Amino acid sequence: MGKRLAIILFVFVSTISAQQIDYNTKKSFVAEGYDVTEYFNNKTVKGDSKFIATYDNVKYKFASKENLEKFKSNPKQFIPQYGGYCAYAIAVNNEKVDINPKTFEIRNGKLYLFYNSWGINTLEKWIKEDPKTLQEKADTNWQKIKIKK
Repeated sequence: MGKRLAIILFVFVSTISAQQIDYNTKKSFVAEGYDVTEYFNNKTVKGDSKFIATYDNVKYKFASKENLEKFKSNPKQFIPQYGGYCAYAIAVNNEKVDINPKTFEIRNGKLYLFYNSWGINTLEKWIKEDPKTLQEKADTNWQKIKIKK
């Protein structure tokens, strides 16, 4: 019985770890190729094709070698929440929606990206409503929809 349980557990863990988070890689890069480290300087800066890193099987672009190295030293610090999809849409609609890479917020040391097009700026809605509650909803919803299908 112990051997069987160990095999079942191994298969289960292998299956879970093989599942991959669905990142928003429009234009082939997370954040549409904008430098995710620069958001933490309150800037939106396009990355340069000379400075690319891959983390968790997705690509990121950076504006400089220094930013690339900063990312490589601690990638989890810079990865956008919810795979780089619109935080507001994850919270309110429980769905993955594209973003405008120039519409973002740093909250509690984390990067949140938002949809902003056709007169709809979800960052404004996020701030106007209750960001803390929306973040909690988004965290819960993301756990259900984050795996690539």
